[in-house]
Amino acid sequence: MGDWFLNLSIPWMAFVTFAATFVVAASVYLVVVRLAMDDRGARAFKALSPGMLPVLGTIFALLVAFVAVQVWNDFDKAKLAVATEASALRAVDVFAETLPDEQRTQLRALMNRHIEEAVNREWPAMAHERLTLASLSTHLVAAQRLTVLMKPQDESQRTAQREIVAALHRALDARCQRASLSVNLR
Repeated sequence: MGDWFLNLSIPWMAFVTFAATFVVAASVYLVVVRLAMDDRGARAFKALSPGMLPVLGTIFALLVAFVAVQVWNDFDKAKLAVATEASALRAVDVFAETLPDEQRTQLRALMNRHIEEAVNREWPAMAHERLTLASLSTHLVAAQRLTVLMKPQDESQRTAQREIVAALHRALDARCQRASLSVNLR
């Protein structure tokens, strides 16, 4: 489908889906009625047992149900990945409070650039199915490098350093999972 369909509101999306289904069903009905008008067509349709319809309906319903469950699971995984990444970035911001001013400023600038890149570049690329797993988030990697190279002055900064590295690792993992789900949904 085109992006126009995915960008519709839910009521309009439902209307378009039902209208398309109606047009297809009406077309099938008209073809069947035209073919059944002569004797040979009528005998062919009578040979098709009405007992096949419930079986076909059940198979169709199962197919739709399995597809819907898979889509729902992928959506839930993507939501969880985004929430995990956001939570990890929030933890970095909270633990950065104990760092010296210069390092805190650098770390927050890297986090802000990462968020801006995710919102302005990655999410639109995911929406247009152009995202690849080729690029790592350079800002998160730089933040991790900055944190690892930091020389803590006291125990609170050592603890903050350890927690920031762990949170950045969680954010990178969640970002990779989010990107992976985006690529798999194609």
